[in-house]
Parts: sequence; structure tokens; C-alpha cells
Amino acid sequence: MVLSMTGYGKAVVTYKEKKINVEIKSLNSKALDLSTRIAPLYREKEMEIRRTIAKTVIRGKVDFAIWIEKDTAVDATPINAALVEDYYRQIKDIAAKTGIPEPADWFSTLLRLPDVTTKTDVEELDDEEWEAAKAAIDEAIQHLIEFRTQEGAALEKKFNEKVDNIERLLHSIEPYEKERVPKIREQIVKGLEQIPGVEYDKNRLEQELIYYIEKLDISEEKQRLTNHLKYFRETMKETGHGIGKKLGFIAQEMGREINTTGSKSNNAEMQNIVVKMKDELEQIKEQVLNAL
Repeated sequence: MVLSMTGYGKAVVTYKEKKINVEIKSLNSKALDLSTRIAPLYREKEMEIRRTIAKTVIRGKVDFAIWIEKDTAVDATPINAALVEDYYRQIKDIAAKTGIPEPADWFSTLLRLPDVTTKTDVEELDDEEWEAAKAAIDEAIQHLIEFRTQEGAALEKKFNEKVDNIERLLHSIEPYEKERVPKIREQIVKGLEQIPGVEYDKNRLEQELIYYIEKLDISEEKQRLTNHLKYFRETMKETGHGIGKKLGFIAQEMGREINTTGSKSNNAEMQNIVVKMKDELEQIKEQVLNAL
């Protein structure tokens, strides 16, 4: 089954007064290219988070973010009342001794002074909260996988359509392939007859024609291309990872056979069909870059 590298997943878990938000999205890439934005509280767990993502996501350009939303009332920075009172007394004493006028707006003056509104408590991550965060991470990754599965089903449908088109076009070559042998013979003989005073050995000409026509034979290319199309379909049904790369290699082999068929065609109708096959194959190659 084909999985896409394009995906998106999000999860929100509530823990006490916090909301733990996790978001993960991915695009196609040759390898795993992971960038993270992690809330300071969870940075000590970054390596564990990376291992979890790498184990499941496997490949792609992945952006991961985890952040915390808190109740603003709970998270408000407290004012150090004792320090405000101390600053107030000191300023009044200095004003009395020096004659400098006291501030007109005491609150704006006092609240700007050092450490009045500084949050001094250091938050530590406990096991219970980390379990909640891990649950959010796992849920977001699961949503990403579900998204990739849906996109992969759409890719598989597209691939089957294109492979069917190439197979149909390959079969449509046969009538023109059978017609070209007598046409080639007729053209060569006619060309020789138009040259005045030329005599030729008909037996030798027949031998040369057979040799020439054998060089233009595309039976092997058709058989190999048919096998590649079959293998492409079988590979799409496989389970596990790395199917995208395998499909890419098969598409390259399909391209070689189509190109060789085109170079041997020596027939306008056949070459037109080959161009159409190349167009179908290019669409496969573009989309296979998104397959995991």
C-alpha cells in the first residue's frame, strides 16, 4: 500500500491549568529532515521526542512543534508587595533628605523598578505531566499517519490510472508495428528503382532488409515494459516502508524501454504514441516523489 509523505496532525491535551498543544506536518524529502520547536519545559525530552518521530514518520521534511497555553489568571506574574513597600520607603526618605520632589505617579514609578514583577519560581517537569505531553505527541503523529494514508490512497489511484494508460498505448502500437515492415521494404526498393542504371542482387537486398528490420524490432522492449508495469502494480500492494523509492526505480526502467521504443520506431504514428507514453510516465515520476 502506498503512503504519502505529505501529512498533518494536531492534538491538544489538558493537564491541570495547562493546554499542551502538539502540531506536526510533513512534506516530501529524500530522507528524514526534522526541525522542532519545543516549549522550554520539555526541552530536556527533545532527544526522546526526535526518536519517537523518526521511528514512526521514517522519511520526509517534518516540522514539529509543542507549546503550552496557560490560564492567564494563574500564569500572571505576581507583584512583590514587600519589595514595593521597601522601594516606597526608600524613595520617600531620599526625597525628604535631598528635597527632590516625590513622584507624581507612584505606581508607574515603583512597577518599573528591578525585580518588582520578576517571576522567580522555576518550573520543573514531573512524570505525570510528561505522560500527558507524550499522549499528545502520539495522538498528533497518529493523525499525521492517517492523513498520509488518505493521501497515499489518492496517489495509488493516480498511479493505476497512469499505468493503465501506458499499457493501453503500448497495445495500440501493434498495428503500426506490423504495417511498417512492408512499408520499409517498399520504400527501399522504390528508392533503388529510381536510381538510373543501378542493378542489385535481390537475394542480398532481402538479407540486408532482414538485418535492418531486426534492428528495428521492439518485441523485447515491449515485453520488458509490460513486466515493469506489472511489477509497478505489485509493488504498490506491498506493505512496509521504502515503497516510494522502489517505485521510482521501476519508473526509471520503464522510461528506458519507452525511449528505446521511440528510437526504433521509424514510424510517425508509433512515435506519437511513444510521446504520449512519456507524458504519462512523467506524471508518475512527479507524483512518486511524494510516496513514502
